[in-house]
Amino acid sequence: MVAGSDMMPGQIPDPSLTAGSLPSLGLLAGISATTLTDQLKLAQDFRNLGAMLSPLHFLGRLGKRPLTAIKGEMDEDDDRRKRRRDKNKVAAARCRNKKKERTDFLQRESERLEVVNSDLKAQIEELRMERQQLMVMLNLHRPTCIVRTDSVNTPESEANPLLQHLAAEKLEASK
Repeated sequence: MVAGSDMMPGQIPDPSLTAGSLPSLGLLAGISATTLTDQLKLAQDFRNLGAMLSPLHFLGRLGKRPLTAIKGEMDEDDDRRKRRRDKNKVAAARCRNKKKERTDFLQRESERLEVVNSDLKAQIEELRMERQQLMVMLNLHRPTCIVRTDSVNTPESEANPLLQHLAAEKLEASK
């Protein structure tokens, strides 16, 4: 009987030896070599069976396609991918241009609206000044005006204090 460490590389161990006596088998220690070889053969048989049941096995048996046909299909796939990438590049460039145009349009519109807004604010200020001047002119004219003051409705904050006093006296006199 030859010990596991005395064996030559490539030499088949004696079937009566256990796996524990063979060098560096680790987890396989304690299993006989015949059991291991039987299990390995069984595993190989299962692999062969799995290969026979695979769809690729049946395709290979039905008819083998020439390598040139497979290469031609791969070239077609590459061409399709290249065309799709080119189309995508064109679409992306178009999208970027459209987005840039939209941004430019919105920027111009914003600037235009800012100008309109500032013009309207200036117009509001001019109208306020004109209204104030007209109120001053009206208040200067009221004491000499012949038109009945009770027919003119002016806001209380802008009414002439003299006219308010006269209106209050008139109310008291009529009571």
